[in-house]
Amino acid sequence: DAFAALSGAVSSVTAVALVGAGTVAGVVLLMAQALTATRRRPELTLLRARGASVAGIAGRLLAETAVVVLPAAAAGQALAWLLLPEARAWPSLAASAAVAALACLALPVRAAFAHRTPRVHEARGDLVLARPSRRRTVAELCLLVLAAGAVLALRGGGTEGAATGVGPLVAAAPVLVAVIAALVLVRLYPLPLRLALRPLARTRGALGFLAVARTGRGSPAQVLPLLAVLTALTTAAFGGAVLAGIDDARDRAALLATGADARVERSRAPLPDGFADRVAAVDGVRQTTAVHIDYSLSLPDGTTAALAVVEPDAYARLTRETGLGAFDAEVLRETPPGPAATKESGPVLSAVASPKTAELLGGGRHRWGGPLGNFTLQVTEVRATTPALPGQEFLVIDGAELPKALPTLVLASGSGLDPAALEKVTEAGGSHTELTLRTAERAAFTDSPLQSGAERLYLGAVAAGVAFAALAVLLGLLQSASERSALLARLRTMGLSARQGRRLLVLEALPQAVLAAAGCVLVGRAAVALMADGVSLELLALPLGYDAVTAQLRSDAWSLLLPAAGSVLLTVAVAAAQAWWTARRTAATELRAGDGR
Repeated sequence: DAFAALSGAVSSVTAVALVGAGTVAGVVLLMAQALTATRRRPELTLLRARGASVAGIAGRLLAETAVVVLPAAAAGQALAWLLLPEARAWPSLAASAAVAALACLALPVRAAFAHRTPRVHEARGDLVLARPSRRRTVAELCLLVLAAGAVLALRGGGTEGAATGVGPLVAAAPVLVAVIAALVLVRLYPLPLRLALRPLARTRGALGFLAVARTGRGSPAQVLPLLAVLTALTTAAFGGAVLAGIDDARDRAALLATGADARVERSRAPLPDGFADRVAAVDGVRQTTAVHIDYSLSLPDGTTAALAVVEPDAYARLTRETGLGAFDAEVLRETPPGPAATKESGPVLSAVASPKTAELLGGGRHRWGGPLGNFTLQVTEVRATTPALPGQEFLVIDGAELPKALPTLVLASGSGLDPAALEKVTEAGGSHTELTLRTAERAAFTDSPLQSGAERLYLGAVAAGVAFAALAVLLGLLQSASERSALLARLRTMGLSARQGRRLLVLEALPQAVLAAAGCVLVGRAAVALMADGVSLELLALPLGYDAVTAQLRSDAWSLLLPAAGSVLLTVAVAAAQAWWTARRTAATELRAGDGR
């Protein structure tokens, strides 16, 4: 029953990744077919003007597409079975059939819709002057309503709602937000082009003005890569936020289990003299903190709490580094106001306490006696947790006035700790001495196949989003490659140098690439902020029933900035490579008579 509950909960979260990756793949596939339809529009217009029927054109395109798509779908299905022979057959068959149907039908349907009536002449598609149709406006508003509903459902019911009737809508919430943002960006895209043209028109150089003017006078279909790239990169950013949230939760849980990077504790006797120095000598150890722990301090109501006797400076520094109940060392050194210490009361010490213990003790003084001697303490600070006693009720006091409080615990901090050397030092500490490593506790959280599989699935979704974004950039650039080559050849006959040709192509490609990258960063961050309260990651990150740590989406700078910067660099590299290749060819090759470019 526990496994079934965990499986259902994990599946509801991973559905977000599956829907995102699948939608991005569909968007890129539709973009490719739309670019093909735009490239073949003059040919199909001529066929329609000469008497070809819409059904005849659609049938011809369907046959041409099927010749490529069906073998490709069969090869992909065979490769899937080869790589994952143990997987179920019907889901993969259904997915392959859906992809094949989408690829086969997208181009014929678009062509049939665009050529319902014969056209003798069509005006140039000017991106800056184009005005969206009413149908497009209605469709975008419908998507906006769906996206708003999905986000509200996700924030209200969380990913647990995937098992109910709102599951598909909730799972599609991140990609719907990305699509809506992309559509808004596409609508706003002509505005910066118009604004940039005015100052560029008054400059002496022609390259900047020519690049922006060509970008603005292109076909509206040229913004389709912008839509695909933004959707893909936003999906990748959301997947990166999931992975970052999982890592943060596991790191926090491992830190709560150890209190530092390494924890060496002896339960029945103090540690040997100089033990903390031997730990500090181990490779990778940056700092050690020795603590005396008494787990049986009796409280006024008959319950017990753990008492930690520490050296204030070293322990306060450890609390700041770990973020576990940070406080200043002077908090423990300052004597609380009130009567001075006497022989009967022992030293009067300030204490840092956990919330429940502080509530029980109140603001008065309390006297204790035992193996450590007589002492009196008063709670002056309250903290939710502390490194020496994470997850327990505790009191922390200064050990300067308690010489009998010998260390029973050593907390070590540092990167690249040598586990074998620490284990050897621990064995030298005597019987009942135990070593706990933060890395070992961290690794224990990935034992569940369901959780580790879901994490790998999200990693695959991030990789797929980045790959599809790169594919969209390449498809968009290859679509207009021949036109740009002919442009460079014409300008070369007017005296344009090879260096100026490279600058022109890079400047022409930059507006769309930079806009997509900036939109990805902003929309990815907004999507994470909108859905952080609705996506529960505890079941992916931590064991079932572990509630000491809350796992939430966290914006990851790498998943936001790296794919965005990579798309810009890829665009620049492809444009520069095309300019270099075109410069090696003669102008006559590009401008031969009869070429439709």
